[in-house]
Amino acid sequence: MKILVTGATGYIGKRLIPLLADEGHHIVCAVRDTLRAEKSYIEDDDIDVVEADFLKKDTLKNIPEDIDVAFYLIHSMSNTSKDFEILEERCAVNFKNRIEQTKVKQVIYLSGITNEDELSKHLLSRQNVETKLQSDHYALTIFKAGIIVGSGSSSFEIIRDLVEKLPFMIAPKWLHTRTQPIAVRDVLMFLMRSIGREELYNRSFDIFGPETLTYKEMLLQFAKVRGLKRYILTVPVMTPRLSSYWLYFVTSTSYKLAISLVDSMKVQIIGKPSEINTLLNVDPISYQEAVKLAFEKIEQNSIVSSWKDSLVSSGRLRTHMHRYINVPKFGCYTDYKERKVTNTQKTLDKIWGIGGTNGWYYGNFLWKIRGYLDKLFGGIGLRRGRTSPTELNAGDSLDFWRVIFADRTKKRLLLYAEMRLPGEAWLEFKIEDGLLKQTATFRPKGLWGRLYWYSVLPFHGFIFKGMINKLVDVSS
Repeated sequence: MKILVTGATGYIGKRLIPLLADEGHHIVCAVRDTLRAEKSYIEDDDIDVVEADFLKKDTLKNIPEDIDVAFYLIHSMSNTSKDFEILEERCAVNFKNRIEQTKVKQVIYLSGITNEDELSKHLLSRQNVETKLQSDHYALTIFKAGIIVGSGSSSFEIIRDLVEKLPFMIAPKWLHTRTQPIAVRDVLMFLMRSIGREELYNRSFDIFGPETLTYKEMLLQFAKVRGLKRYILTVPVMTPRLSSYWLYFVTSTSYKLAISLVDSMKVQIIGKPSEINTLLNVDPISYQEAVKLAFEKIEQNSIVSSWKDSLVSSGRLRTHMHRYINVPKFGCYTDYKERKVTNTQKTLDKIWGIGGTNGWYYGNFLWKIRGYLDKLFGGIGLRRGRTSPTELNAGDSLDFWRVIFADRTKKRLLLYAEMRLPGEAWLEFKIEDGLLKQTATFRPKGLWGRLYWYSVLPFHGFIFKGMINKLVDVSS
């Protein structure tokens, strides 16, 4: 079959595509920016990558007409937009209008469980999208999931931050909210096995794990898997705003995402039983099993996707990355350094391993201070880390940077700063003519931008010098 996958660079999409390929399907990946498409997709004859922004109808003509099945995986947990519900609806309507012009027989949508009378804005938006996707031209299959547990998922990483950093927690009362977490492998199994199943046409199913747990129980079971003893005291006086700040400062989430999470976590997420497990022969695993499997992936350095690589986690980057790939020169300040490279591969390995747990090779305590300051002023800080310890791809998050360009064959890595700044900043590493060329570029915004550059200039002097020296040092 020829299958369209929207949200191809998202958490679920990046995991679904390899499974579809293994089954022998021809896949069309719809991405908003081709720079963010996996390099392996572009090189695969059975995968077509098309640029389609579902907020812009004119770009959707790139979607071919001869598709059989389409996965609708476009979600937003409200990044910076206050009207994200309107944007999600516009995406759904534009998708539907274009897909109705194709030969598609089935659209499969992954939504959220919405069985409560009072829902969060996030879940209400999901519910609205379900309605907008209904059509007489194709069959719609809807799977509605709650908390998805897997390496790199937002819920997994946030719970991990809380459990591993806080031996004792004073937490909001919404930790008593009940939910039914489901492993990401089970979600993928439901999606895969629903392709072309006519008995699922124009039907909706809740999918969930075998246990009903409170968020507090999830934290404690996570701690048990990790061999940690944790104590949690819930208090009734913590407001939604305070709860959001609590998540924001302790975990790697952004403040705006924390607001959406708190809004959703106050709502009980309990699925309605159906025959779907029997129909598709899926036996969901327990929460603790899901956590153990996630850590197996982490230990093997085989995390396929992470919510942090989504632009939802972005501090600044909101549009196509193409416009950031050409570093500006006019009106900019630069810190340029070059060193002779004696071992190209080793230097490239160091460049591709920069950030995350490896740190920045020199003055790491100053990088951490900059991360704390960024967090204090509403930025994303250093806590996003990186998804893979050895691989980098365009679109990946890297501490408080975003990867704009990464090509080992061209020996070039370009990063764009997503920390709070009175301007814009780029950091580039490039090996040419036996030299490592390291360039930090800052385009100031107004007087404050210029004052900022000169205030940090003394620190840049030895931080960037120390970093480039470490990158070319083959003895370490």
